Amino acid sequence: MNANDSLPRAHGETVLRARMRVSPEDFFVEELPSFAPSGSGEHLLLTVEKRGMNTVFAAKRIAQWARVPEMGVSHAGLKDRHAVTRQRFSVHLPKKIAPDLAALESPDLRVLEHAWHSRKLPRGALAGNRFVLALRDVDGDRDAIEQRLQAIERDGVPNYFGEQRFGRAGDNVAQALAMFGGRRVRREERSLLLSAARSELFNRVLAARVRAGNWNTPLAGEVWSLNGSRSVFGPEPFSDELASRLAAFDIHPSGPLWGRGELRTRDEAAALELAAIAAEPGAVLCRGLEAAGLEQERRALRFRPMELAWRWLAADALEVSFALPPGGYATTVLAELGEVSSAVAA
Repeated sequence: MNANDSLPRAHGETVLRARMRVSPEDFFVEELPSFAPSGSGEHLLLTVEKRGMNTVFAAKRIAQWARVPEMGVSHAGLKDRHAVTRQRFSVHLPKKIAPDLAALESPDLRVLEHAWHSRKLPRGALAGNRFVLALRDVDGDRDAIEQRLQAIERDGVPNYFGEQRFGRAGDNVAQALAMFGGRRVRREERSLLLSAARSELFNRVLAARVRAGNWNTPLAGEVWSLNGSRSVFGPEPFSDELASRLAAFDIHPSGPLWGRGELRTRDEAAALELAAIAAEPGAVLCRGLEAAGLEQERRALRFRPMELAWRWLAADALEVSFALPPGGYATTVLAELGEVSSAVAA
């Protein structure tokens, strides 16, 4: 189960069919920074806007410009190629002398901000991402589409891992199985395949809860995830206080990111999780992740898009904008609307 269109929708049947990424400008994403630059130090923080360029390629270009090894350039997250994206990079410059910024710029890359900082930019150092997406060739009833958007705004969406996690050909899980079977892989590939295996198991559990209608309500033995945090607590008896926090999106039911150790859920929640991952090759994936040394973790089963807004650009063109927490996928929001295909190859 490695594509959003094969996962059950929480809000009902499709209300539209559309295309996205008809042009890079139709898919805009901007990192939301989690900290302000310190103003001093030997790391130059660059906020850049790039068009039709993925993060790895941009990092290589920045390293060439700064005349530093590629490992001297850091970024908080990966951004798509077929888009207009804004994100931060840090460049380690011990001599505290920045090369000519103008020499870095090109028609497909602009420097928006720069400042010195005391540390390199670590992975995951962002408060979320903001998206502005244009859907073209929209086929669907306008009233039904807007009612679905209102439901998404009110109730949130299942926090599925997006299809990007499973590779261009959607075969990362198959490759992970081959790796667990003894195939040798490079270190960077190993990390991607472990993530895909974990994501597959999580999506199985979440899909089971969506089908059962309890993806956003508690089960006996539930473990809770704090909103905007990796912290979890429980299980504990459901109370009026927990009900209030659940309704306010301060806490969320959680699902397993598989690894070594005891499953934290109990009773009904644990039984559902174990049943969801039992079908092959679930057991093989579990054993492989445990043997790789990963520890049991948890991930929220839902999120609510922030600042959700929409407008019709034309009778068959809809612009949707929202901000997501770290780890949230825009494609999971779009999947709740219906069948949205990409105009470019993955």
